[in-house]
Amino acid sequence: MQFSQPSLFLIDVMETQQEDNQTVPESVDIFQPIEESQILLPEQAQCLAVQALLRMCDVQFTIQQKKNAEQMSPSGELPFIKTDKAIVSEFEPIVDFLASRGKSLSADLSSAQKAELQAYMTLTTNRLYMAKLYISWVVKDNASAISRPRYGSPHKWPLNHILAWSKQAKIYKKLRVSGWTSKTKEQVYDDIHNCCRSLSDRIGDQYYFFLDQVTELDALVYGHLKSMLTTEVDGGELATVVKGYPRLTRFCKRIEDRYFS
Repeated sequence: MQFSQPSLFLIDVMETQQEDNQTVPESVDIFQPIEESQILLPEQAQCLAVQALLRMCDVQFTIQQKKNAEQMSPSGELPFIKTDKAIVSEFEPIVDFLASRGKSLSADLSSAQKAELQAYMTLTTNRLYMAKLYISWVVKDNASAISRPRYGSPHKWPLNHILAWSKQAKIYKKLRVSGWTSKTKEQVYDDIHNCCRSLSDRIGDQYYFFLDQVTELDALVYGHLKSMLTTEVDGGELATVVKGYPRLTRFCKRIEDRYFS
């Protein structure tokens, strides 16, 4: 299937290179797959993280649910945001984009704290995000019963099957390069436990990961934990893992009460 024709969004990106890059966006659109019938666990985590980030930065947003959101994204990854002058995809580039507009949550941290923040963001992505990809696409029952049907749901047969199998092959290749396809499901859950344990130890009895100040790490971790607490993938086993770390469940509740209530 070909998606080679440049979209209006990509044209916006090229034009943005000529624009003033210091304007603070008053509002943005978040583009994501259809929540009810299409979005999958890894993308849901990233979308929740971006929503939390924008709320923490006090940037208004509107969620745009599009069946072809992935094809609209400049990187092919989700979610992506669009302002009057720019389009940016994926969590960390969105963090950098907001920081360049004066909306950095970690600007007041010391150099050592910023390095620690980045280390924990990398840990969260390398463990929880990759684990979600594995559970969604490598675990056969999940792939056949949930991921492929939801991914192909906007399209008719046979395109729905063609696109879903192509996506699964792409994810499998990504995981193989990173060494994840050689893991067992039990080892993947060990990785999830180890990551949750590290995050729980880091936050301790603090309100947020850096005392009383929310940072980009809080947004990212919230997105991943919240998606694990609410997903039905793997029969609720991911929720059981998170609930085994009371500090993390309390952290999620604090973020919800402050930014989503």
